[in-house]
Amino acid sequence: MAQFVDRELEIATLEKEYAKKEASLVIVYGRRRVGKTTLLSEFMKDKKAMYFLATQESEALNRSAFQEKAAAFTGNPVLAETTLDKWDTIFRLIVSCEWKEKPLLIIDEFQYLGKTNPAFPSVFQRIWDEILIKTPVMVILCGSLISMMVSQTLSYNSPLYGRRTAQIRLKQIPFRYYRDFCGGLSRRQQIERYAVTGGVPKYIESFADCKDIYTGIEKNILDRTGYLYEEPHFLLQQEVAEVGSYFSILRAIAFGRTKLAEIACFMETKATDLTRNLKTLMELDLVRREVPVTEENPEKSKKGLYRITDYYIRFWFSMIYPNQSDIEQGNIAYVMDKIKKRFVTGHAAFIYENVCREELSEKAGLPCHFSKVGRYWDKNTEIDIVALNEEERTILFGECKYLSEVIDVDVLYQLQEKAKRVAWHREDRREVYCLFSISGFDKRLRELAAARDDLLLYE
Repeated sequence: MAQFVDRELEIATLEKEYAKKEASLVIVYGRRRVGKTTLLSEFMKDKKAMYFLATQESEALNRSAFQEKAAAFTGNPVLAETTLDKWDTIFRLIVSCEWKEKPLLIIDEFQYLGKTNPAFPSVFQRIWDEILIKTPVMVILCGSLISMMVSQTLSYNSPLYGRRTAQIRLKQIPFRYYRDFCGGLSRRQQIERYAVTGGVPKYIESFADCKDIYTGIEKNILDRTGYLYEEPHFLLQQEVAEVGSYFSILRAIAFGRTKLAEIACFMETKATDLTRNLKTLMELDLVRREVPVTEENPEKSKKGLYRITDYYIRFWFSMIYPNQSDIEQGNIAYVMDKIKKRFVTGHAAFIYENVCREELSEKAGLPCHFSKVGRYWDKNTEIDIVALNEEERTILFGECKYLSEVIDVDVLYQLQEKAKRVAWHREDRREVYCLFSISGFDKRLRELAAARDDLLLYE
């Protein structure tokens, strides 16, 4: 079983639902390999629970397998010895037992039942309304196809709309928990692995026994028989009908075409033709639209840039996808050499910036709470971190350096010059400067930070 890390909030939500005296219906969904089954396995450990994994087989075969599970769960001879052709009857027999504790029913990959029979969500709605809701039972419907789970269980048009008592969209594990997987590694080593695996537990475990990141890449990704080599294909094929255009968008963004017009130019198409596809990628948590943190109306801002949020997808499209011809021909050493030359500056340094932004609120010494944290850019200026506290008119400017040597005061002076170009309350604000360095700081910079209350250094 996969290592169980983080997920305190999700477990607390599930326990709260289980503690209710009345029936509860929880929807759990998220992308493949993000740890949904591990979460449910942890939650059901000390409970009277029945776990059923739906398949892409016919509804009749799924119903038969479900009945078999129910027979073992309840010990009811009718379920064990009789062939039943209605889901209603099976659920009615399950809840008719005299349970000493609240029964927990989990249907994993629920979307396959609706895929096999589009009417199944309506069938389950009837079962919930007429049978389950009248009994103290907890039901969890779980699925890994995000678009189908939303349409079948959460959307306004779904027959199950309004029935759920809670929902959990399981996302990747934040970097702050990475040490629980890789406690023996240095921060640099953890950043390198996180830059490839992101917070997907299955990916993290695949790299666990690798002595360094490059060994892990060669073993797990450049091996054409490994699951990670084709992972982006599988992720998208299950969610979208036309994979090619989505691949082109992701490749464009991975290569630095982050503006809508740049993506359209790369694909030789109209910008308006990309709106639907970009919206789908954002709904799948693969892409986000980002604007400078100082923008007052982010939705209306014309400065939006598109970023790939899934770190493995970003790595794959920037370093694997362009080299697939060589990989297929077995030129692994050549591809690895190209990856080693670009990995730090072309990928890991970018991920390090994201990690620093994520960790900012947890750092000691901050003068106040910053409600908005992000990047800043204009035509002539880019700043890695800008954080705002509107009430106190306090702004933090930060720079992140993923270098092999310590950084000196020149980095601070350059940051101070860039800060002058940011218009946010320019005439009436408190400024704080923050430097992140993976390799530390020189003596002069440390002395300067010790003498100033507006300069923070974090290694």
